[in-house]
Amino acid sequence: MIAYLVTILTLVSIAAILALALNLQWGLCGMVNFGIVGFFALGAYTAALLAMAGVGPVAATFGAIAICAAAGALVALLSLRLAEEYLAIVTLGFGEIVRLVSLNEAWLTGGALGLPGIPRPFFDLVPAGSYEVYFLGLCLLVLFGVFLGLERLTRSPFGRLVRSVREDSVVAATLGKNVVRTRVIAFAIGSGVTAIAGALHAFFFSYIDPSQFTPIVSAYAFMAVIAGGRGSNRGILLGACTVMVLLEGSRFLKDFVEVLDSDQLAAVRLILIGLGLILFLIFYPQGFGREPRLSAGRLLDRPDAPHPTLPQPGDQNGPRQSRPIVRAAAPDR
Repeated sequence: MIAYLVTILTLVSIAAILALALNLQWGLCGMVNFGIVGFFALGAYTAALLAMAGVGPVAATFGAIAICAAAGALVALLSLRLAEEYLAIVTLGFGEIVRLVSLNEAWLTGGALGLPGIPRPFFDLVPAGSYEVYFLGLCLLVLFGVFLGLERLTRSPFGRLVRSVREDSVVAATLGKNVVRTRVIAFAIGSGVTAIAGALHAFFFSYIDPSQFTPIVSAYAFMAVIAGGRGSNRGILLGACTVMVLLEGSRFLKDFVEVLDSDQLAAVRLILIGLGLILFLIFYPQGFGREPRLSAGRLLDRPDAPHPTLPQPGDQNGPRQSRPIVRAAAPDR
């Protein structure tokens, strides 16, 4: 039972990293990425090939981040003029291209047989029987680092610029912001974070093949972002936990329903997962978290907020009447 819980928590950590990457691209920047599984697979294969070639696990992970970030920047540059729905189609095609290449280029990826024997990080330094717990701690540490980094990015001037591009790119461009560069950087950072999840996936299973990188992985990532709350990094953590518990917990359905065969149980399981998500969205339409927003009205209504005053006509030397001033915020640079 403990081994099963350790495995589930490890999968939840990897899924949370993947969902955080999608939240940056889609939740904050508004760029739909249906091909996130392609970047996930590219990161996994890159880290696996580098590790099997003798490169250390940390260097292999950074190599995967660099490759995926460059691929993400290229995809973003090629699809700049596309509307949201067409960008979704392009990214969906990218994910399918990566899967077909991994399936057919057997000289590099092993084809349908996959890549077995991927070296696990620091396997020789951990006592036998404790490696799974160690790997869970490593995944949680990486997840914590990714979460802090993205939270800091979200609250930085670049994060506010990314949200302004999502809300209205025309207004952002009118204020002198470089919308193209902002979108490319955000998409590249999200792709690099996706590579981290892919590398952890390859190291955890020590074996990868194309059947592990189907479009359902992208669907799970979107489910986690929707359940967690689009734009909220904290809610994404709860959303990923909820989705993984629904997916993995329903596997025990066969222990309670013995009259159905395996195919019928698989269909019932999918129905129950979908029903659970629908009920969740009915009661929590905004997800677990909500993107923090601060309006000028709320700021002026705060009792502790200082209200600057303006001199009144004919009363230049007397006491000034309290009168709020609304000043335009200086553009972020």
